Amino acid sequence: MKIYTKTGDKGTTALIGGTRVRKDHPRIEAYGTVDELNAVIGLLRDHLGADDANRHLLLQIQEKLFRLESHLADGRDGASADSLPPLNGNDVKQLEIEIDRMNSYLSPLKHFILPGGHVLVSYCHLARTVCRRAERVVISLSAETTVNELDLIYLNRLSDYFFVLGRHYSYHTGSEEIIWKP
Repeated sequence: MKIYTKTGDKGTTALIGGTRVRKDHPRIEAYGTVDELNAVIGLLRDHLGADDANRHLLLQIQEKLFRLESHLADGRDGASADSLPPLNGNDVKQLEIEIDRMNSYLSPLKHFILPGGHVLVSYCHLARTVCRRAERVVISLSAETTVNELDLIYLNRLSDYFFVLGRHYSYHTGSEEIIWKP
């Protein structure tokens, strides 16, 4: 199978279902931004030690984001769109459990934190900011077409997870959290 098809040479691409749209269409922007997030998560995961328990969870998150991308790329309406594997409330709950678990040993947050201090912390903040952008783009898309509410909730919770994961790595690497002092 060739990787290039030449069908996009004139600036269009196909959605799931066959509808062709411009490559700057809001759906393409939405799933492309989620795809960018997925790549950043892969970069973060690649910098973790082989024994780091978060490697497995990050891989699960990447799989869920791929599903979310398929939802955003689906140009079909009705029952056909429902055939894609959905996210569910347990996916959001898993993130909340992890956030609460990490917060249980972290010091209470009293100030804004600047990204940095350790490469893992920085990658977590990069993932957080790309996730927030993905959320904004998907919210914009939802103004013109139906977007699964759970997909939006998942992105929102995921950005919170990356913030706390950054704090987790500050703690575990002994890196000082950089407090913003206005």
